[in-house]
Amino acid sequence: MIWLPCWAIASSSFELDSVDIDLGDSESLRRGAKLYVTHCQSCHSIKHLRYARIGKDFGMSDKEVKKELIVGPKTVFDSMTTAMDAKESGAWFVGIAPPDLSLIARSRGTDWLYTYLRGFYQDDSRPFGVNNVVYNDVAMPNVLWELQGLQKANFKNDDGVQLLENLSVVKPGRMSVQEFDVAMTDLVNFLAYAGEPSKLKRVQMGKYVILFLLLFLVVAYLLKKEYWRDIH
Repeated sequence: MIWLPCWAIASSSFELDSVDIDLGDSESLRRGAKLYVTHCQSCHSIKHLRYARIGKDFGMSDKEVKKELIVGPKTVFDSMTTAMDAKESGAWFVGIAPPDLSLIARSRGTDWLYTYLRGFYQDDSRPFGVNNVVYNDVAMPNVLWELQGLQKANFKNDDGVQLLENLSVVKPGRMSVQEFDVAMTDLVNFLAYAGEPSKLKRVQMGKYVILFLLLFLVVAYLLKKEYWRDIH
């Protein structure tokens, strides 16, 4: 059973599950990219990210990128766009076209994404038969159900208010709970990278800048002492 914090269905007050992402883990990023291509790209694009950039940052050759990440007649110089027509997708998904995910990790936060991806549960009142613990009345189908399995929501009554207490698996998927959590960590890790691909290099460069400033501080201090020695 998957235990989650309690929150009111109609309320926006809830606690998010924490995810530990590591943008320096190239293997996790690579697995996350594969998950995105396999389960997300048919509807969602990452239009500001090119396959060539992924290959360079993840240490993949053009041949590996084409084999593992590119679907259809695209090249490594193309962006990660979806072939789905925006107008048609809006009609299919209750009038809401699937959004581009280039900045989703920066706008929503990685903890929100992690909780969202793991938080689908059965709800026959919804068009796709599912709802979500952090996005009530979600218009997206649970595309990961084959991996995670199917979950049901368990409610409790609190002074006449129905509270969602926890989720429990009613039909296991191909992955165990632990395996699915790791997979979603990888996917969120990749989406965090997609939101700011240059962050790793920026952080690395920042260390050198700080080191330079510290060395410059020593030189400036010694120079100041030399000047003031002649004055005194």
